[in-house]
Formats: sequence, structure tokens, C-alpha cells
Amino acid sequence: MKRKWLSGPYVLWMVLFTLIPLGVVLYFSLTDSMTGEFSLSNLASIVDYWPIFLRSIWLSIFATLICLVIGYPVAYYIAHCKPTTQRLLQMMIMLPMCISFLLRTLAWVALLEDTGIINNFLTSIGLSPLPLIRNNGAVILGMVYNYLPYMILPLFTVIMKIDPRLIEAAEDLGCNRRQVFAKVVLPLSVPGIVSGITMVFVPAVSTFYISQKLGSPGTILIGDVIESQFKAAYNPNLGAALSLVLMVLIFVCIGVMNRFTNDDEESMVTL
Repeated sequence: MKRKWLSGPYVLWMVLFTLIPLGVVLYFSLTDSMTGEFSLSNLASIVDYWPIFLRSIWLSIFATLICLVIGYPVAYYIAHCKPTTQRLLQMMIMLPMCISFLLRTLAWVALLEDTGIINNFLTSIGLSPLPLIRNNGAVILGMVYNYLPYMILPLFTVIMKIDPRLIEAAEDLGCNRRQVFAKVVLPLSVPGIVSGITMVFVPAVSTFYISQKLGSPGTILIGDVIESQFKAAYNPNLGAALSLVLMVLIFVCIGVMNRFTNDDEESMVTL
């Protein structure tokens, strides 16, 4: 009984800073902005924003896949380094996270803009400047740069926990390196893959500053629309409704990915 009281501060924190704010969002999304009466007009008007929702999801999925392709080899390499090298590489991965998110994004603006460092260098060697900013590619690049550590760290943690005796057993049974990776390492690292995908996709799909600085008017994401409803347009009811739908979509994506994780774990247990 005494141990249950230890969770009291956490429960209080969740009620004050999670459940109550979610209740406020739900209240605003289901009330009219003028009269304050119950209304579904905010949720009904979300149909007009579906193209922006789809664009946000598509760009976030693309950025998440790039983070996975880059992050898995990096995490695999770090997991097989010496402990001192591991600590050094972990520090280098986490070092950019100690800098402000805004400054990191503005640094890419200085690199990619038409008169930025990269285009100035290309011009100095006689080449034409490239359209590196204000497009989907620049937004995806900003997402990958800012959220890549969230992919590497969960993968590194899971790969580190793989029992080396399983790899030795697979090698003793005649598996080569590719077979060991495909049949032992990769299946056992699925929980880390799912955690990394979740930790990258969730902030990427709701981001707004990256698209504002690196994108164009044609690359507006749903986070930009939500921010504008609370600032420029000042329609918090519609902004709350958009936030609610975005939260539901994120929960659905997380639920689907967790379902795949559970299926993988059950299949490994059966084997």
C-alpha cells in the first residue's frame, strides 16, 4: 500500500499538466467561438484542412524513414565500439540538442538561402546557385537534422542489450554476417526501431518553426495552421479542434506501430 503512494507526485503531475489541458482543448474544440455553446462546426471545418494534414503526414513519414536509414547504421556502429568511444560518440550526438532548436534551424537558413554559405561557395567556383531553400526538401532536411538523435539513441540502447551469445550461436550454426544481422540483430532491434520512429514522427508531424523558416507558402504544415489560429487569426476553438484531430491521428499511428511490435515479439516467442 505504501508503494502506491510513491506514484502520487506523478499522478498529480499528469492530472495537472496532461489531463486538465487535454480537457481544455476538448472543451474549446466542441464549443462555438462566439457564443461558447456546444457546436461541431469546428470539427466539421477540418475537412478544408485535409490537404495540409496529408502533406504534414507525408513529409513526416519521409523524414522519419531518412532518420531510420541514417540512424540505424550509426547506432549499430556505436553499439560495437569501445565504452570510451561510445561515450564520446553519444556526447557528439547529443551536443546539438544542447543548442536552442531555433538557433539550429536558423543555422540551416544561413547555409541554404540564396545568398547563403553554400550558394556563395558555388558562385565563387563558377557554378550557378541552387534552389536549396523554400521547398519540401529543405523542410525534410530540417526535420532530419533536428530529430535524428531521437532515432539513434533508442536504437543504440536496444542494440546494446542484444545478448552476444545469440549472435555466437547463430554463427556456430553456420550463419554468415548478413544472415546473423537479418535473422538475429534486426528482429531483436524492432522495439528500438518502433521507439525511434515514434519519437521522430510525433514531433515532426506537429512541427511549425522548421516549415516557416525553411519552407515556402506551398509547404505549410498543420502545425503552422494551428499556430496561426492561436496568434494571427485568433480562433482558439478551431486551433483546439485541429490539435485534437492531430492528436488522434498520432495516437492511431502509434497504436499501429505498437501492434506491429507486439506481433514481432509474439512471433519471436513462438520461434
